[in-house]
Amino acid sequence: MNVTCEVVGEETTTVSVAADATYADLCRAVGYSPHEVTVLVDETPVAEDAPVETDRVTVLRLVKGG
Repeated sequence: MNVTCEVVGEETTTVSVAADATYADLCRAVGYSPHEVTVLVDETPVAEDAPVETDRVTVLRLVKGG
């Protein structure tokens, strides 16, 4: 499944994830830990263990830097 991920303030990218992927898997595919971002679907946060059921998400970084 291809999912377009808009990372707020950065870039928009399309990643491929397995048909049974969760939003945590999607975060990792974009290059982030599920602990440092929140995934939004239609401006609503989704649980990281929920299955991916859309082809477009917004990724909001909560932690940046170190």
